[in-house]
Amino acid sequence: MFKKILIANRGEIACRVIKTARRMGIKTVAVYSDADRDAMHVEMADEAVHIGPPAAAESYLVIDKIIAAAKQTGAEAIHPGYGFLSEREAFAQALKDNGIVFIGPNPRAIAAMGDKIESKKAAAAAKVSTVPGFLGVIEDAAHATRIADEIGYPVMIKASAGGGGKGMRIANSASEVAEGFTLAKSEAKSSFGDDRVFVEKFIVNPRHIEIQVLGDKHGNVIYLGERECSIQRRNQKVIEEAPSPLLDEATRRAMGEQAVALAKAVDYDSAGTVEFVAGQDKSFYFLEMNTRLQVEHPVTEMITGIDLVEQMIRVAYGEKLALTQDQVKLNGWAVESRIYAEDPYRNFLPSIGRLVTYRPPAEGPAGDAVVRNDTGVFEGGEISLYYDPMIAKLVTWAPTREKAIAAQADALDAFAIEGIQHNIPFLSALMQHPRWQSGALSTGFIAEEYPEGFKARPPEGEAAGVMAAVAAFIDHVQNVRKRKISGQMRQGHRVAFDRDRVVLMAGTRHDVEVIDEGGKIAVRIFDGAGGAELKTHTVSSSWTPGQPVLAGQVDGRPVNLLVRTVPNGVALAYRGIATTAHVYTRREAELAALMPVKVAADTGKKLTCPMPGLVKSIAVSVGQEVKAGEALCVVEAMKMENVLRAERDGKVKSIAAKAGDSLAVDAVIMEFE
Repeated sequence: MFKKILIANRGEIACRVIKTARRMGIKTVAVYSDADRDAMHVEMADEAVHIGPPAAAESYLVIDKIIAAAKQTGAEAIHPGYGFLSEREAFAQALKDNGIVFIGPNPRAIAAMGDKIESKKAAAAAKVSTVPGFLGVIEDAAHATRIADEIGYPVMIKASAGGGGKGMRIANSASEVAEGFTLAKSEAKSSFGDDRVFVEKFIVNPRHIEIQVLGDKHGNVIYLGERECSIQRRNQKVIEEAPSPLLDEATRRAMGEQAVALAKAVDYDSAGTVEFVAGQDKSFYFLEMNTRLQVEHPVTEMITGIDLVEQMIRVAYGEKLALTQDQVKLNGWAVESRIYAEDPYRNFLPSIGRLVTYRPPAEGPAGDAVVRNDTGVFEGGEISLYYDPMIAKLVTWAPTREKAIAAQADALDAFAIEGIQHNIPFLSALMQHPRWQSGALSTGFIAEEYPEGFKARPPEGEAAGVMAAVAAFIDHVQNVRKRKISGQMRQGHRVAFDRDRVVLMAGTRHDVEVIDEGGKIAVRIFDGAGGAELKTHTVSSSWTPGQPVLAGQVDGRPVNLLVRTVPNGVALAYRGIATTAHVYTRREAELAALMPVKVAADTGKKLTCPMPGLVKSIAVSVGQEVKAGEALCVVEAMKMENVLRAERDGKVKSIAAKAGDSLAVDAVIMEFE
C-alpha cells in the first residue's frame, strides 16, 4: 500500500481524505494557498506545502505546483478530491508522466466521460438514452440562440468541464440564452479554466438521480445504489438522500446496469457517478458522468457501509474490488444537508468573515440514528471569499426515511454558528416542509415552494409554545443564578419563582408563570393577564448561561434550540424559526409597549452591494436612464457571478465603484436621481 499521498484540494474534502488515509496508516501531504495557511486540512495533514496566492488559478489549479509539492515530499500518489483538477485529463496524464499515481480514473476515461460533451457522445454511441441537445462547439451567443430555438425552450446552458452548479444557466427565451451563454462561459473559465459550454433541452418537473459506480483496474465495475439530489437552488444541490423515494427495485437495477455498462465501455477504474434526469413516471435519461468523488458521497457510504475514499486508494494501488454486485446491500436511509456561508434572508448571497462560534452537533449514535459531520473549518477560522462557501455537510442515518429526516432536523437545531450568515434556518425549514417529507420532489422544488425567496417564519403553533416556554425557562435559570450570586437564596432552598412574567415574541404576548419543581420547570401560559390557563409546558435541561445550544426536553420530547442571551430576553432558533423573545414583568411589558419602533433608513435611491465580492463589470454610466430589470453591474463572490438589476426606472446620478474593486456588504455601488 502507498506510504504517503498528497491531497490536491482544500476544505472539508481534504480533511475527509486525510481521515481515511490516517485510518489506513498512510501519511498525508496538504497543499495550501495564502488564504488557507491556517486551514484545518493543513493542521490535520502530516506535512503541508505552500503553493501560491489565494486565487485558485494561481494555486490549486496549477498542475506544475501540485507535482512539485508531491516530488518535494515524496508522495507516491495524489487524491484530487472534487472540483479544481479532479476531472482534468491533463492533470491525470501529467501525474502518469511523472511517475505519480492518480487516485482516480485513467486519463482516457476522464477524456471520454469527464468532459460533458464527450460523455454524451459516448453515451449515445453506447445506446444510452440521452436528453436532446447540441454537443458541438458553440461559436457565440447568436449561435447558442439559434440552437436553443431549434431544440425548443426551456434549455439549459452548461459548462463542458463543469460541476457543482458552476457555469450553468436555464433559459426560457432567446434573450435569456444570450445573457446566460456569456455568464456560463465566464464562470466556466474562472472555475475550471475551460470556457466551453453546450446546450440541451431542460426537462420540465424533473428529478435528479445519480448512480454511484466503482471500478477497478481488472475490468470489474459495480454500482452502489442511487442518490436523490433534486433539492437544488440555482442548479446547486442543497439536500441529498439515499436511496431515492422515487425508485423501485426494478428501476434501480435498470439505472445501475446502464451506469455500469457505460463505465465499462470506457474502462472506468475508480469511483464515479453517472447522473440521470428522471421523470415522475420513473423514466430516465443520461445527463452526465462525474469522473470523481461527489460532494454527496457520504449518504452512499452510510447506507452501504463502504468507504469510497478507501476504495479509490485501493483501486489506484492496483487491488481488485473486494465486493461483487450481489454483496452490495442498501441498509436504512441517509440525508445530507449542505451548510453554506450564505444569507437565506437575502436571496442566499454569500457571507464571509470569522466563525466566532462553530459548534456542530456531536457525531455518532443518537438514539436509533447516527450523526456525521464532514467539515473543513473550526471555531475562530475565516470563511474566505475565494472559494466555495460550504461550511460543512451534515449527514444523518436512520432505519427509515422518516426517522432520518427527524434526526436531521434535530441535528440542525443543535448546530451553532455565529459570526457569519448561514443557511441552517432554511435547511431546518425544509425538514418541516410537508412536500419534502412526502418525497414529492423535483429540481424545481425550491423555486416552486419559495417563489419570493425564503422569509423569516413567525413562531406559531407547537413551535411557538416550545419557544415561549424555553424563553421563560432561560429567564428563570438566569434569575436563580443572580439570586445565588447576590445571596438572596439559601443553598438548597426551592420556591416557586418568577410568577407574572410576560414573554413578547414576534409581536405576540404570552403571559406566563414559572414554577420550579426541582429538575423540571413548569411553564404555565395564560390567556392574557389574569386569564384562563391555556397550556402548561414542562421543561428540563442542564443548560447554563453561555452555552449556545439548549439541549433538553419539552413535555417529555427531546429538543435542541440555539440560544443567545440579549438584554431582557433571548434570541432563539428552532425548526427554521429565528426570533427574539423578550421576558418582562407585567409592569416592564407595559412600559416596553410605549417604546418607539426604530425605522430603517431609506436606501431606495442607492444600489448597495448585497454581499462581499469583487466587481466584475459596471454596465451603466452616469446620466444614463435605466429601466426596471435592467442589468447594472456584475459582482463575483465565491466563484459565482451575480447580476445586480434596477428595481425601478431611474437615472444614474453617480457611480462609486469600478471593475476590480473589492466591496464589503452594503457598500454603495451607485446612486440614482
